[in-house]
Amino acid sequence: MTRDSDEILKELTPLQIEVTRHNGTEMPYRNAYDQNEAPGIYVDLYTGEPLFSSLDKYDAGCGWPSFTKPLEKRAVKEKNDYSHGMIRVEVRSSGSDAHLGHVFPDGPEEAGGLRYCINSAALHFIPVEKMAEEGYEDYLDLFPGYDPKGTAR
Repeated sequence: MTRDSDEILKELTPLQIEVTRHNGTEMPYRNAYDQNEAPGIYVDLYTGEPLFSSLDKYDAGCGWPSFTKPLEKRAVKEKNDYSHGMIRVEVRSSGSDAHLGHVFPDGPEEAGGLRYCINSAALHFIPVEKMAEEGYEDYLDLFPGYDPKGTAR
């Protein structure tokens, strides 16, 4: 699905534009996906590229959705961020170059030790039951207990 950037921008909220295009940060704890526990995938607002899975999401207690890893390493790019008097590693979407958040080395050790702290405003969530309908059937294998037809798998 390729859409014109102007068309996409018309559909986004001011917060989504501030976060993704101006490296903004939404308020902690008051965002769409921090407490979302539904199974599914999180995709790029602009390109629809799959970025993160609910299977890799965990409650880091920071107020933003946190993931141990992206769905595929190539889906995101990282760059040093020296803004606000800090040294951090920014995470951007490879496909649209949208600012997503930051990655920190304080995640669960058993899952690689990283915490991808991502703004909800930079993501669109596709629940597992809508994945096939929205063109993400290739990712249904991530959720072996889910059967879109309602039959035993």
